Amino acid sequence: MKELSAARITDAVRRLCIEANCHLPRDMRTRIRESMEEEDWPQAREILERIRSNYEIADRENQPICQDTGMACVFLKIGQEVHIDGDLTEAVNEGVRRGYGDGFLRKSVVRDPLDRVNTGDNTPAILYTELVPGDRVEITVAPKGFGSENMSGIKMLRPSDGLRGVKDFVVQVVKDAGPNPCPPVVVGVGIGGTFDKAAYLAKKALLRPVDVRNDSPFYSQLERDLLEEINALGIGPQGLGGRTTALAVNIETFPTHIAGLPVAVNINCHVTRHQTEVL
Repeated sequence: MKELSAARITDAVRRLCIEANCHLPRDMRTRIRESMEEEDWPQAREILERIRSNYEIADRENQPICQDTGMACVFLKIGQEVHIDGDLTEAVNEGVRRGYGDGFLRKSVVRDPLDRVNTGDNTPAILYTELVPGDRVEITVAPKGFGSENMSGIKMLRPSDGLRGVKDFVVQVVKDAGPNPCPPVVVGVGIGGTFDKAAYLAKKALLRPVDVRNDSPFYSQLERDLLEEINALGIGPQGLGGRTTALAVNIETFPTHIAGLPVAVNINCHVTRHQTEVL
């Protein structure tokens, strides 16, 4: 049994909060550059160039890529052979508290959905845990801004709605979002499970690199088909037209009930941030 102190988790979360907000993942940078080359609308190319310039400055100066430094979504894969010495939830929240303070990141979390009083330190984090074989702990911090989060959607389709129903819903969510989530976007789609599981799958899908397709040939093709349909909408970068409305569509699935077909869509802007560390 491996012993892991809660303090090490706190230190890792602190680092990851700062790194995720200041350094865009390499796959996102590559996809944005590719989109510039593919884009034939001059205004769209100019916007993509400014997006590239922005993340390069943020990277160089260790400054936030976006002023909305998000709500900290923390995904933990915990090996079954690991014993954590301390309070795991508090360790994560303390890491967020220190990261957002030390990194001078905007604190955007309110203590209650209706009284709207800011907690002052961007806690609590949204924490997801998964038990896996082994003696390691994998920590991923994915700050989620709400310009894109607010544009997400979920629907309990009927099984008879089938593939076309899934496609129509996903495309409609992106169409209704329009320019609001700061396109080009990454579209996370969760299909199956229950109401809550589908939403989790859509969120988790955003962690997958945009150059990695679903392992299933069927869903890999569906990701490509949806990306084509979404980009045909013509919303374009920042909603000003062009062929680059989305950079990728990532789908995650789970078995479901014979009477259901839950589908969730979680949209992320071009600042699709996440950083991972293994302890």
